[in-house]
Amino acid sequence: MKATQALFLNLLDGKKQFTVPIYQRTYSWQMGECEKLLKDIIRVGSDEKQISHFIGSIVYFNPDNSPITSVPELLVIDGQQRLTTISLLLLAMTHFLKKNDTVKMNNDESWEEMQETYLVNKHRKDDSKFKLLLTRKDKDTYTNLVNEIPIAGDCSKQVLDNYSYFAQNINAGNIKTLYTGIKKLLIVDVILERDKDNPQLIFESLNSTGLDLSQADLIRNFILMGLEKDIQENLYDKYWYPMEKSFGENIGYLPAFIRDYLTMKQSVIPNIGLVYETYKGFLQSVDGPKSIEEAVKSLYQYSQYFVRIALLKEQDESLLKRIKEIAQMRIDVAYPLLIAVYADYEEKVITFNEFVEILDMVKNYVFRRAICGIPTNSLNTTFSTLYKRIKRETYFESLKAAFLLLDGNRRFPNDTEFSESLIVKDVYNFRSRNYLLESLENRNRKELVNAENYTIEHILPQNENLSIEWQTELGANWEKIKEKYLHTLGNLTLTAYNSELSDRPFSYKKTIEGGFNNSPLNLNELVRQASQWNEEAILKRANALARDASQIWLRPVLENERLELYKDHEKSHEETVWTIDHYEHLNGEILNIYNQFAKRILNIDSSVRVEYKKLYIAFKAVTNFVDIVPQKKGLRLTLNTEFEKMRDPKGLCKNVAGLGRWGNGDVELRLENVNELDDVMELIVQAFEHQMELA
Repeated sequence: MKATQALFLNLLDGKKQFTVPIYQRTYSWQMGECEKLLKDIIRVGSDEKQISHFIGSIVYFNPDNSPITSVPELLVIDGQQRLTTISLLLLAMTHFLKKNDTVKMNNDESWEEMQETYLVNKHRKDDSKFKLLLTRKDKDTYTNLVNEIPIAGDCSKQVLDNYSYFAQNINAGNIKTLYTGIKKLLIVDVILERDKDNPQLIFESLNSTGLDLSQADLIRNFILMGLEKDIQENLYDKYWYPMEKSFGENIGYLPAFIRDYLTMKQSVIPNIGLVYETYKGFLQSVDGPKSIEEAVKSLYQYSQYFVRIALLKEQDESLLKRIKEIAQMRIDVAYPLLIAVYADYEEKVITFNEFVEILDMVKNYVFRRAICGIPTNSLNTTFSTLYKRIKRETYFESLKAAFLLLDGNRRFPNDTEFSESLIVKDVYNFRSRNYLLESLENRNRKELVNAENYTIEHILPQNENLSIEWQTELGANWEKIKEKYLHTLGNLTLTAYNSELSDRPFSYKKTIEGGFNNSPLNLNELVRQASQWNEEAILKRANALARDASQIWLRPVLENERLELYKDHEKSHEETVWTIDHYEHLNGEILNIYNQFAKRILNIDSSVRVEYKKLYIAFKAVTNFVDIVPQKKGLRLTLNTEFEKMRDPKGLCKNVAGLGRWGNGDVELRLENVNELDDVMELIVQAFEHQMELA
C-alpha cells in the first residue's frame, strides 16, 4: 500500500479510469452534503491565504500490467462519494462554460480542456472514454450527462438531482472562484497492490465507525470484494441486486432481514449493530454455507419470504390476510421462525393448509398472551429457538407440541386463562382493541366489517357524573360496577351513531334511530336482547364473546399420548429454559420492585433484552451489562464493568473483583426499595454505555 498527499485534480489528470465495482453501494450523497461542499469550495477559493482544503482519502487498486495503448482501470475501494460529487461539479462547470463562451477562465482555459483533463479520455469511444465509471443506473445517468444525452426513464435520481443543483448554482460571478477552490482540494491518495493488500481489512478500518455504511452494505462488500470481476457481476446480477430490488423503497429493512436470517440459522439473536460481524462468523462456521455462491443464493431466497411477510408483498389472499394480522400485532419477533417455515412450504415439506395453520398458531399464541398480560420480553428468544424443535418426520405435530410444552412466562394460555383474562381486561385501552372487536364481529361473516369505519361505544357511558337513570339501571352498587366493567369487553361495542347515543339512558340507546335494536352488527345481538344493562347483562355478553374469542384464536390440540412423546424428546435434547417463576425470593414486594426495575432497564435502549439464568437474571445488549440475583430482602446487582470507571457520588457500588460472585463483572450494589430506583438506574446506564463503547 502506498499513501501520499495529493491535490484532487492531479488524481484525475492523465489517461485513466476510476471504476466503482458492482458490489459498492450506489451514489448516495444528499443535497445537504452537496451544499456544504459547494460552500467549502467557494470559501477556500475566495481566501488567498488558505492554500489547501483536505477532503479525505481516495483508495483504489493499482492496475494490472496492461498494454500502453489501453486505459488503466483503477478499482475504487473507498472515496467514490467524494469522487462522484466533485466530478458532477466539474461537469456542470464545463457545461456552463460551453453555453457561455464569453466567460473566460484564468489562463483562458476552455471547457474542452477542462473536460479532457478531468472528465474524459480523449479519442476513446467506448466506456473507456469516461474517467469515472459508476455502477448500475448511476453509470448510465452519469455517462448520458457527460455525453449530453437527454435523461429519460429509469435514471439515478441522486446523480441527476445533485448535478442539477450544481448547474443551478454556477454563474459567471462564481465560476472562477469555484475552479480556484477545486484546485486547492487535498486528498490522501491510497494505492493498493493486488495480491499484497487485503482490501476487506482496509475497507473495514476505513468504515470502522459503522456510520457510513449499513450492516448490509458491509456484508455485500465482504462477500463480493475478493472475487474475480466476472464472478462478482454474476452473483450481483443473479442474487444480490434482485434481492435489493425486491425491498424497493424499504431497503432500510435489509439489515433487519439479515439479523432474522442469522437468528433462524443459529438460534441466537445478534445485536442489530453487530450483524456484519455475526455474519462473518457464520460464513466461517462449520454450519455456514459451503461456497460464496451458496451464501448469496441463500440470502436471496430467504429475503423473498421476508419481503412477502414483513413488507406485506404476499400474493395469496389467504396467506396475506393472516400476515396482515401478524403485522397488525407487531409480531416481528416471529419472522425468524416464519421465514424458515415459508421455505419449507415452498419446498413442499409442509402443505398449504399446514402453513396457514402455523401462521394462525403464531398469531393466536401472541394474541392470547397479550390478552393475559404475559410479559413480552421472552418472545424473541422463544421464537428464535422454536424452529430447531421441529422434527422433520412429524413437522406440523412437533411444532404444535413445541408450542404446547412452553411453560411459565413462555406459555400458550389455555381457554380458561384466556377467557377469564378477556372478561376482566381493560379492552378500551388495549392496543389491539379494534382488531379484537373487528375479529369478533366478522366471525362467521362473509361480508366483512372494517372497525375503522365505526367508533368504539361504551354501552354504560364514561361520563364521570353518571345520570340518575343509569345509576338506577345499574342498581345500588352502581359505582363499583362502573369502575369494574366500564372499559371491559362486555361493555364495549362498535357503532356509527356514537354522538347520537352519547351517555343517554339504555332504553333510549336501544330504540333511537340507529340504536342497538336496529344495528346490523353481530356484536350488538346480546345488547338487543337485554332488557336492562347491569352487571348480569355485561357479564353474560362478556362470557359469550369470550367463548367466541376462544374459537377465533384457537390453541393447538394434541392428544396426551402424542404430547408425552415430545416431552421425552424435549428433556433429552433441549436445555433447561428458566422463567421468572423459577426464583424463590421473587414474590410480593421484591417482585414489585423487580418489575418496576426491569421495565426501566428495558427502556434504556431497544437492543436491551432479558434472559433468565439458573442463578441470576441477565440484562443484555451486546452481552450482559447487569445481572440480578433476587434475595429475601432485595435485589443484588452485578454490573459488568470496571469499578474504577463508575461515577458513584453516593458510594452505592462495591468492588467485588475476584470474590467469585454469581453474575458478570466487578461492581456490586443492592436495590431494596423503589425509592432507590433513580440512583441505581444512573449506575445501570453507565454500565450499558461502557459496554456499547466497546462494541
